[in-house]
Amino acid sequence: MPDSTASPAGDAHAAPHDTSEKSVSEKNISAKDASETVPSDRSDSDRIDAFNAHRERMNERILDEGDHLGIKRFFRLDGAAYDDGALPGDTKELLGLVASAVLRCNDCIDYHLQQCVEAGWSDDELMDALNVALVVGGSIVIPHLRHAVETIDLLRSREQAGE
Repeated sequence: MPDSTASPAGDAHAAPHDTSEKSVSEKNISAKDASETVPSDRSDSDRIDAFNAHRERMNERILDEGDHLGIKRFFRLDGAAYDDGALPGDTKELLGLVASAVLRCNDCIDYHLQQCVEAGWSDDELMDALNVALVVGGSIVIPHLRHAVETIDLLRSREQAGE
């Protein structure tokens, strides 16, 4: 489990992830099949960049250009929900990942996976959390589990590349 100490900015960070660990997909497939299963094309990796850019652009439009008090309050509430409290922020991100998978929100899954990887959660811990989501949500979660595994692979590829 990641270190639950937080920086002054409230971000929980653990020691850097061991980049020698195999990706989620590579654990269950032969080396021969890995190239067919693990995304290796740069455009796959760009999916994360495109998601982050779109999220940032739209959040700015909603919050900076908009003047709806209720929306602004909800965004603040959402951000504060992941601050350290009785539960550390990194644990709350893992809970957010589970809820996102159960709710079948791929954008939410991508966001929380980025936070979880940054916090230092291992692939085994992420898969254990996603198993909880699968049990709670049922088979309809399977396509989103596939999406999550692909995203984990993309994030781990970025770690290995030093991005």
